[in-house]
Amino acid sequence: LKDARRDGERDSISAELKSSLRKVLEADDAFTADLGDLPMSHVDATDGKFRLLTWNVPYANGSHLFEGFLLVQDKRRRVLYELRDMTDRIENASLKMLAPDYWYGAIYYTVVPVKKGGKTWYTLLGWKGFSNVETRKVIDVLSFKGSVPQFGAPIFGSGKLKHTREIFAHSFQASMSLRWEQDFMRIVLDHLAPMKPEFAGQAAFMGPDLSYDAYVWDKDHWTFQRAV
Repeated sequence: LKDARRDGERDSISAELKSSLRKVLEADDAFTADLGDLPMSHVDATDGKFRLLTWNVPYANGSHLFEGFLLVQDKRRRVLYELRDMTDRIENASLKMLAPDYWYGAIYYTVVPVKKGGKTWYTLLGWKGFSNVETRKVIDVLSFKGSVPQFGAPIFGSGKLKHTREIFAHSFQASMSLRWEQDFMRIVLDHLAPMKPEFAGQAAFMGPDLSYDAYVWDKDHWTFQRAV
């Protein structure tokens, strides 16, 4: 996709990829098929509940369209969902619960399952190209009611108004680390700060300041820890 010169060509390649991938995921061996050679990111739930595949279409103006499939195993039946990136229509994304056809698109590279009240919440770490000046990282959540998936859950923070996902916006020229540390059972991330005080709150001028923050699972929510 990156090698294509025009946006239309990128869209065509992505459409062909989606069509071919759908056939793979509709096959009987979809849950065991080796997907390592595919030009995209994929994460599998450790309990066998799902396979999640995501990729992006980068455009000449710096924006991105995200695509994906979610293959879900529910008892005896298997369900395939196509993810539809609706980023442009989603306001206050950090407070919204979303569906596969109304998705805050991202490329997911890590899944961290946690449990709350006997239910599993699959925490997803993702990258989100956004514009020609801004890039984002995302901590999202995937959960299920039967085989029906939902993105987002109010499990971030300790106040009354909990976030359903965490979004970190920074300069496209910067690189932000967001990773799962198994040894410490925490999500560790670069702390973002403005390059100059007067640029506070402007994503295009935000970047890592060489300190780190973390999210630690506390019984039923991810709690934020500053300067770990």
